Amino acid sequence: MNAMNPLLHQTRRHFFSRCGVGVGSMALSQLMAREDALTPRKPHFPAKAKNVIFLFMAGGPSQLDMFVHKPELQKRNGQPIPESFTKGKRFAFMDSSHRTNLLATRFAFRQHGQSGAWVNDLLPHTASIADELAFVHTCKTDLFNHAPAKFYMNTGSGLFGRPSMGAWVTYGLGSECDDLPGFVVLQSGPRGPRGGAVLWSSGVLPTTYQGVPLRNSGDPIVNLSSPKDIDAKQQRQVVNAVRELNLKRLVETGDQEISTRINAYEMAYRMQTSAPELMDIQGESKATLDLYGIKDSKETTFARNCLLARRLVERGVRFVQLYDTNWDHHGGVTENLEKHMPLKCADIDRSCAALVRDLKQRGLLDDTIVVWGGEFGRTPMGEVRESTGRNHHIDAFTMWFAGGGFKPGVQYGETDEFGFGAVENQAHVHDIHATLLHQLGIDHEKLTFRSQGLDFRLTGVDPAKVLKDILA
Repeated sequence: MNAMNPLLHQTRRHFFSRCGVGVGSMALSQLMAREDALTPRKPHFPAKAKNVIFLFMAGGPSQLDMFVHKPELQKRNGQPIPESFTKGKRFAFMDSSHRTNLLATRFAFRQHGQSGAWVNDLLPHTASIADELAFVHTCKTDLFNHAPAKFYMNTGSGLFGRPSMGAWVTYGLGSECDDLPGFVVLQSGPRGPRGGAVLWSSGVLPTTYQGVPLRNSGDPIVNLSSPKDIDAKQQRQVVNAVRELNLKRLVETGDQEISTRINAYEMAYRMQTSAPELMDIQGESKATLDLYGIKDSKETTFARNCLLARRLVERGVRFVQLYDTNWDHHGGVTENLEKHMPLKCADIDRSCAALVRDLKQRGLLDDTIVVWGGEFGRTPMGEVRESTGRNHHIDAFTMWFAGGGFKPGVQYGETDEFGFGAVENQAHVHDIHATLLHQLGIDHEKLTFRSQGLDFRLTGVDPAKVLKDILA
């Protein structure tokens, strides 16, 4: 699954370019056809899934107010947290010597389904599909500030310049879609996620593999439409002329990014038809729109993006990532957990459940992994002594998975009586990455890319394990 050595590509192209214009053009055309970056490729072993939809709650959703029921935390609300929990720990807005009080959830929990999963009453629709979900309650990350932690969850590193998960997946497997990108990004909320486009970057990989954000108004991609006085024939002529110029330069230099540029022009030309058709959901049935809770088919919402995610995987897009912002509930006026948590849950609850149900009834859930989570979780104590908000927390938070060979109705990992840290089955971010790649038929240790003398991979150099207990 490693790409061929770029130096060999360059040598072959230079050789053919020196064998005469005709031979060079024919050979280059064949090489380009074979080496198309998004052509589907064989996995390392039989895959359980083909596509991924990652529902990313940007800001750090509070697991203790959604999926983690701790009676002892409720009982000891307002008491100082024992020093043994915080000693030597680092937090985003307080130090280990600042022992704040334990903070019970203000919202009621109930058990649901045959699995008996605890889900807060803020999420009635998610609760109704509890037996479809695999909950991991002991997720752990290494970074406690938003942008670096988002980098880490998306790229396996807190540093700029590393490929995102979607880029790695499309690099490893290619795409099954000819007229849409292999990796698509959708956004909802009052602003974009902290970190911006770096979160869906291709990093050291060729830029063919970077995520393509689709806008919810106007052209799905800026400047996608042709000017009004340019017809399809003229547009094709322009694309062909630019392609020939780029091919000539590619033969001369062997620069891989020129190949990416050629593919980008061709994809943009095809997307002039496919992208507007994708974004127009008015053809969906009223029952489907009601299922997702979509009142206005043209309004930008998380619910609309969930429906678009289903439409994208139907069309063969390999990796779809939805970012929903404003999950950073500390305790200030604009971040008050007690006030804003119910609003955010209402924004996403119905549509998350609808996506899982819709994929299942269409026969797509078996081949599609749905992931829900954020960059980290929240502390079991308030941020300050009188706060009703929670601080960033990296030692234990919850994610859930559905479809794609994940075991439905499973609860993985156990935390202490306050939900502060794992006491059983910790799941590091790199373990989560290794598990997702495994379900796609990829060995995380073999999916590498050499750049600047180093072999990069999504799971880095530290040991990572596949979480086999949550797999069917």
